[in-house]
Amino acid sequence: MRVLRSMLFVPGNNMRMINKAMTLDEDAVILDLEDAVPMLDKETARIFIRDSIEMLKSTGLDIFIRVNGLSTGLTADDIKHVIQKDLDGILLPKCESKGDVLKLSDTITELEKDRGLDEGKMIIIPLIETAKGVLNSFEIASACDRVAAISFGAVDFTRELGTTPSRDGTEIFYARSHISLSAIAANVQAIDTPWVDIMDMDGLIESAKLARRLGFRGKMLIHPKQIKPINEIFTPREEEVQFAKRVVEEFSQAQASGQGAISIEGTMIDIASFQQASQLLSLWEAIETKRRRRD
Repeated sequence: MRVLRSMLFVPGNNMRMINKAMTLDEDAVILDLEDAVPMLDKETARIFIRDSIEMLKSTGLDIFIRVNGLSTGLTADDIKHVIQKDLDGILLPKCESKGDVLKLSDTITELEKDRGLDEGKMIIIPLIETAKGVLNSFEIASACDRVAAISFGAVDFTRELGTTPSRDGTEIFYARSHISLSAIAANVQAIDTPWVDIMDMDGLIESAKLARRLGFRGKMLIHPKQIKPINEIFTPREEEVQFAKRVVEEFSQAQASGQGAISIEGTMIDIASFQQASQLLSLWEAIETKRRRRD
């Protein structure tokens, strides 16, 4: 299981910030070639990113690149510069259809073949930022085996609505719910939109807690100080882990003796509860494995 609780955006044209990312506790870094990089700096950012991936990977981070969107005509050049064995995947902005995903996948496949890389290993995370993308989120999430997660971008989405993100998130509640359900139906992860007010930590925490309740597995971040609270929110609490262990152990014993359901602390436990507990433990074990690797 890939752990993507915290995915930190880092401008690809800023080597100081790229180096800083190595010292932080995020699960993944998203080296940005899109919005954070002015047009005149795109080529510099490609070179910085190309030369930084191996270094960043050595710290145990998952490494992603947000390329420029397909409509810009820059995507192919972005990918040609950055594709290498230590890169985990590509974040595709403003993804609106299955066709967008397949076009990107075909480009990656050609480069994997040309460069002797393992074909199909590199993943794609479509970034859904438009009304069309939201409505097509299931076909996007299930477009091909490379898609390991789908993510939501609220800023561009609300701009298309003719509004701006609010603190309570009323205007994005449907979109978040739809994207999360699409991800779950396609058996991939859902990654939530960044919280853009870096001074409002309470708002960040409330937003992340809601995202977890909606089924998101992590959140994109724009500032290092957001990492710690987000990792905590998307990590199962100790009491959750201990209860899940009881569920798995006691329900397994009950099944062996022919029982279909049991009660633990007044809560009915059936096969669905057992599966949910098993999934939580798998996530917790993956988080622990990643922590030990980074330590």
